[in-house]
Amino acid sequence: MSDNKQLQQRRRLRLRFQLRRKAVDRPRLSVFRSGKHIYAQVIDDGAGRTLAAASSLDRALREALKTGADKDAATAVGKLVAERALAAGVSAVVFDRGSYLYHGRVKALAEAAREGGLSF
Repeated sequence: MSDNKQLQQRRRLRLRFQLRRKAVDRPRLSVFRSGKHIYAQVIDDGAGRTLAAASSLDRALREALKTGADKDAATAVGKLVAERALAAGVSAVVFDRGSYLYHGRVKALAEAAREGGLSF
């Protein structure tokens, strides 16, 4: 099991299992980061639908940011997803970092979402 993809998948599934136990009727704030962009979604797993989403590809952010792959972009996406989630009536979520470490862009997005009004 030393293959990097398999280790990443095990980390993701282990975290998802822990989140299911902790998330009592709370939606999940899921983060995906690529080499060029960062994405965030607030997902209601019970209903199987996305309540709010934001990414560095959104038109307003794309024009304002230099690149979609830095901490500034992650901060902007965090604030935007928090704003959209609050507009959808969601104030408490569980943070799903996927297989990423809570460091760098993922941490910047989480802190900006907290500042934006989401609690987790």
